[in-house]
Amino acid sequence: MSAGVSISSMSKYAILGCGSVGHAVAEELVEQGKDVLIVDRDEGRVEALRDQDLNAQTADIRDEAVAEEVANCDVVLIMASDIESNKAAVQNIREQGGEQFVVVRASDPVSGDELTEMGADVVINPSSVIADAAMRSLESGELEYKANQLAEVLTDTKERVAILTHDSPDPDSIASAAALQAIAEHLGVEADICYLGDIGHQENRAFVNLLGIELLNWADIEEKEVYDTMALVDHAKSGDSLDISVDVIIDHYEPEEDLDAAFLDVRPNMSSTSTIMTKYIQEFDMKVDEAVATALLYGIREETLDFKRDTTPADLTAAAYLYPFANHDLLEQVESPSMSPETLDVLAEAIQNREVQGSHLVSNAGFIRDREALAQAAQHLLNLEGITTTAVFGIADDTIFLAARSKDIRMNIGKVLADAYGDIGEAAGHSTQASAEISLGIFTGIETNDENRDTLLQLTEEAVKRKLFQAMGVESGESGNGS
Repeated sequence: MSAGVSISSMSKYAILGCGSVGHAVAEELVEQGKDVLIVDRDEGRVEALRDQDLNAQTADIRDEAVAEEVANCDVVLIMASDIESNKAAVQNIREQGGEQFVVVRASDPVSGDELTEMGADVVINPSSVIADAAMRSLESGELEYKANQLAEVLTDTKERVAILTHDSPDPDSIASAAALQAIAEHLGVEADICYLGDIGHQENRAFVNLLGIELLNWADIEEKEVYDTMALVDHAKSGDSLDISVDVIIDHYEPEEDLDAAFLDVRPNMSSTSTIMTKYIQEFDMKVDEAVATALLYGIREETLDFKRDTTPADLTAAAYLYPFANHDLLEQVESPSMSPETLDVLAEAIQNREVQGSHLVSNAGFIRDREALAQAAQHLLNLEGITTTAVFGIADDTIFLAARSKDIRMNIGKVLADAYGDIGEAAGHSTQASAEISLGIFTGIETNDENRDTLLQLTEEAVKRKLFQAMGVESGESGNGS
């Protein structure tokens, strides 16, 4: 088949072997206005096809004469249930130097490989096709069922829905919450997006501000009783424990604690919660808002490192759906925010104080004002040549804050931090990013003041690095700074 010729432009087709599969294909092609020649050895079947005004001939598809008959066809579909006959037909066509596009029916993977080696362009295994169709139908039916369940829980709301993100929410958490809020509004239910902690990362602040997403700090809400429906969206990886009754949980991570929710949709096979929420927006047949579409697309891209990490077909189809509705100028602004002076200071300190063991880097950023700058520094340092895992820590308010990032597929950085500090502080995260908080007194037993700051910093640095490198499986010692 010549390059540049598409299947849609072809008009002359031959179907060799016309059982139920071939018959269905023939009817579809004729309906599309294609010229179809059918060859089958069963005379009765051929007569029946002719009665339907189809162009059918009686012949054994293994005969070389059949290959000559279909030489002027653009596409040959060999659909007989007898695989040996199909092999003979392919062989005859290719031995005559035919350049037709050949589609052949196989019975199993072995016969499929054989047919490919003989020159078939496409090999179809009916059992696999049926299985794929069944799975697609199952997924579609399951999504419809779950969407109805979600709608039922949301519409039971008497006053308002509170949609809680995780502590210091990232784009995936914020975007997923915005999507659930849009779904609630589509169903005539009022909902607020609430967050825990701070929105400190400058990229996340730009994300919220540019898209005009309104978020409420959960700690600042005095009348929490106004919310009679509680939803946790992309909340599991935070590790936060909430003393509330939860009605809705949607996440792509399994919750660390058992929560009894009326609606639960947790899909570890998805790379982002934004992907899950995009599927719901499609199922509800909503007109997706530009800000929500932009947020969801950015959430998917962030979680998959712009489709370079743990990307699934579902992520790609969700992104393709969102792409025409998103504001790409805003996306570019979100992705390139200006760096704050505090972040620049923390990054400079982290670069200066870095210790490298193998491909692992740990650094002390000193006394800090903005804990979110640690995460940005850890992410920037991950770009250093030969580095696969980074951890940056600093001290603020008598607490050691640590942020870690990893692109090492052999390591779960969330588990590493839990092993290192779980018994003396709080650690949360997953395979690629994590954070920890430890009381300064755990390491020193000394109250912080202006006179002992440097001493405390030195004691903390040695203890934090030693425990972290041990948890990573390497020993801290006299090492270079990676320069």
